[in-house]
Amino acid sequence: MAEFVAWNSRDLEEWSAQHAAGKIIELAGRRTHYRQAGSGAPLILLHGFYYDSYLWAENIPALADHYTVYAPDLWGFGYSTREPLDYGYPLFAEQVRLFMDELGLERASLMGQSMGGGTAIHFTVTHPDRVEKLVLVDPAALPNPLPWKSRIFNLPGIGEFLSGLNTDLVRRRTLAEFWIHDRSRLTDSYFTEATRFQKIRGTTEVLHTILRRRFFDTLERDVEALDGLGIPVLIAWGKHDRAVPLACGEKMHRLLAGSRFEIFDDSGHLPNYEEAEAFNRLVLAFLQTPGSGPGPVSGTGSGSETRSGTG
Repeated sequence: MAEFVAWNSRDLEEWSAQHAAGKIIELAGRRTHYRQAGSGAPLILLHGFYYDSYLWAENIPALADHYTVYAPDLWGFGYSTREPLDYGYPLFAEQVRLFMDELGLERASLMGQSMGGGTAIHFTVTHPDRVEKLVLVDPAALPNPLPWKSRIFNLPGIGEFLSGLNTDLVRRRTLAEFWIHDRSRLTDSYFTEATRFQKIRGTTEVLHTILRRRFFDTLERDVEALDGLGIPVLIAWGKHDRAVPLACGEKMHRLLAGSRFEIFDDSGHLPNYEEAEAFNRLVLAFLQTPGSGPGPVSGTGSGSETRSGTG
């Protein structure tokens, strides 16, 4: 059995040299790692909290057949910088702007999951001229009380103690409790790949800083502003999401009058992973439909009604 590598213990440069799968650039003097694949119109994928760009591993190959896909690690995550920053949606949106400027992307479609969805919403509202289409995957944006089990990690000292235990158990249970509905999908290899970046020093501090700032559910005004921009929006939601419940998705769909809303019956917080094939088909159909205003996706469903994404 391989020797256990302690969480929050490895040097960023060293660990990146061994495991980073993409490219490294500097944005305003801050290190940003990103994956890139494919060719065609640009599509930027923004991961959620507790993850990095590996979150999109089951989606990038299919999407890259039609688009140039960029999947950056947000600051504090993956193989990007771990320096102390003013973590929140404004910071992450600024990172996206700098990323697009650096790569010469005038406009792009954005797809974000959870915290990445909130980032995509905030970026779109502040830079609407730079967004073609928007895909929101169980986005963290609307009022949503923190689950009581998550509050334990916000207690001073307790969260750090639990995160620092030399065991995989805490992180495995976290993913099973809040992210993944079908626990058979939480394989050893998936767990290793999804959490590997958390071995880097400074990750635990970033995670707890973000949790304690409680900004995930503060974007109701941004969602209301998004409704008036005329940008096509697809909302995809896992029916069994325990982190951001389906009721939040239903409310978002009501607030965004022209949005399309798809429910994945066999997923939790990660329909892009748990039902990747159906998810990829849905996203490609949406992105490839001219205009993508209210109406059916691939001849089924309605932009004003809820339906299963897997039916």
